Amino acid sequence: MRDMRVKIKSILLLFLSLAFFACDKSQVQKPEMLIHEDQMIDMLADIHLAEAAFNNRRYRDTLVENSSSVDFYYSILEKYQVQDSVFEKSFVFYASQPRKFEKMYRQAMNKLNEMEQEYSGRKTEPQELELQKKRK
Repeated sequence: MRDMRVKIKSILLLFLSLAFFACDKSQVQKPEMLIHEDQMIDMLADIHLAEAAFNNRRYRDTLVENSSSVDFYYSILEKYQVQDSVFEKSFVFYASQPRKFEKMYRQAMNKLNEMEQEYSGRKTEPQELELQKKRK
């Protein structure tokens, strides 16, 4: 159990580090193999689903118990047939554009809300992204 927490914290630290370094003032070059925005949105939503499945103790089964959080991430990469290096470079590229990345992330959250509504039968309105205007 402790080993699993360390792995989860390591992955979260990796993503936070990538986001932090991606926000550097220097321009991040567009990678040759960039994941399309729509696919990246789907992948972000799937990552949240995988994290929820992994962390939700009510529905633990043998497969989940014998898996690590890394297995969940790699299963998403496999589902979309994307190499981890391509995902990492695409993530850094999009994260280097905070407004665009925030919009993509909001779309991923709206997708999850739609899935929840479909599953639960209740309706909520999609969240609109309210970006603050740049001060002059």
